[in-house]
This record gives sequence, structure tokens and C-alpha cells, in this order.
Amino acid sequence: MDELIHQKIVESISISEVGRILVENDLQPHRSRYWLNVKPDKFRDKKINNICSVYKNAATTSDELFISYDEMTGVQALERIADDLPMSVKKPQAIEFEYKQHGTQTLIAGMNVATGEIIGACGDTRTEEDLKNFIDRVISENQGYKKYHFVGDQLNTHKSESLVRLVAELCQSTEELGIKGKTGILASMQTREAFLSSPDKKVVFHYTPKHASWMNQIEVWFGMLAKKVIVRGSFKSTEELKEKIMSFIDYFNKTMAKPFKWTYQGKVMVV
Repeated sequence: MDELIHQKIVESISISEVGRILVENDLQPHRSRYWLNVKPDKFRDKKINNICSVYKNAATTSDELFISYDEMTGVQALERIADDLPMSVKKPQAIEFEYKQHGTQTLIAGMNVATGEIIGACGDTRTEEDLKNFIDRVISENQGYKKYHFVGDQLNTHKSESLVRLVAELCQSTEELGIKGKTGILASMQTREAFLSSPDKKVVFHYTPKHASWMNQIEVWFGMLAKKVIVRGSFKSTEELKEKIMSFIDYFNKTMAKPFKWTYQGKVMVV
């Protein structure tokens, strides 16, 4: 009100009049929300279409392995200071608000797109070495495939020097890798991504566009894990948290795993 008068928009105005104007124009100055300005990516549709093709091929190509992977970081080992109150008629389960913090864990997990089964590694850190070791483990435990596909996001550890060297070794590549930050394949994030995503190798990475995590199927499973294990859990240590996560993965693979029905097919590319 004072600002309207200060800017000489009106000579005088009452609080009720301001309220009436806001209501009539459906304006809510007391509220705000966050929004995400989508960054331009001229290859966005191409990347989305590529990943849709990966998911489609997973259902029909038995001699290739398709893995959707990512990291779930900062998973907190929270110990509730009092027991939950069980649900009763017209009352949901009541979870104690206060807790003790016992540290965090990082889960690196991959979903077999064709079967829905999960492979996971839970630990204290999320480094490029951790991710490299996870990828190496997935391939080592699934020998005999003609080709290995990994769907991941734009995180820097997904395009690291360690990962490039691992893939070059697994594919017996004779290309000169160069020096990180200076020359060759290792020169930059862009050159490393180009090498890792090149389709003419035994191990191929497929990258989602920025701000398109909904394209990564493992994210759906992370939501299931959070809902069924983490949100309602009470953990006395990071070891107990880790044990519960890994036990759930075993239980999920035995009783719940099945491929997601992926219906989105991307956009028609204009040539």
C-alpha cells in the first residue's frame, strides 16, 4: 500500500481495496515457488530418442545387457528417539519427529532394464573410483554378453578419466587416450563423453540430457527404496542402514523385480 503511494501509482488506497484487487485478479503475492529454467541442449531430443531405443531393444535383444544406473547420495542413518505408534482406526502410523544422526551412506545401483533386477553397492563415498569399480563389477558378474549398455546422467563421475581407462581396457582399444585436461580422449568432459558413448565399442554409455532424470529408470526404483525402507526406517548406525538397503535389494530381486513398462517414445526427428 505504501509502495503504491510512494511510486505515485495512486494518491491513496485502503488495505481492503488492495485485497479486493488481488482477489479479482487471482494474485497471491504472499506465495512463491521454485521453477527450473531448462538449459538449451541442441542434442536433447536425439539423446532422449536414443535412450528410448535402448529401453525398447532391451526387451528383444538377449545377447546384450542394458543397465540403468545412478547414485543415491547422502542417505541418512537416522535413529528415532522413540518407537513408532502403530496405526489405529482413522489414525495413520505415527513416526517420532526427533532423531539421532549416525552418518550417511551412498548407494550406487543399476537396474537390468530387461528383468528389473537390481545390483547395488553401498558405501561411505561417491568418487569416480567407486563408480568405475561398480561398472567393472557389473560387467564381471555378467560375462558372455556381446555388448553392454549403461544409461546414466550428466554427472562428472560418469565421464571420468578412470571410467575411460576402464572402458578402453575392457574393449581392448588401441586409441591414444592422451592427458586429462590437455590432449586426446581425456582432454575434456566432451571428449570423454564422445568416447564413452561411441556405439562401435563393446561397452557403450548413453547419457540423459541435463534435467531429464525422469529418463533414467533407476530413479523410479530409488523412489521405491526411499518409500519402503528409508523414510520410515530407524537405524542405529550406517552399518545397519547399509544392511537394510542390501537386504531390500535381495528381497526385491526375489519377489518384486520385473521390467518397467516404458511407454514414452521420444519425439519424431525432423531431418
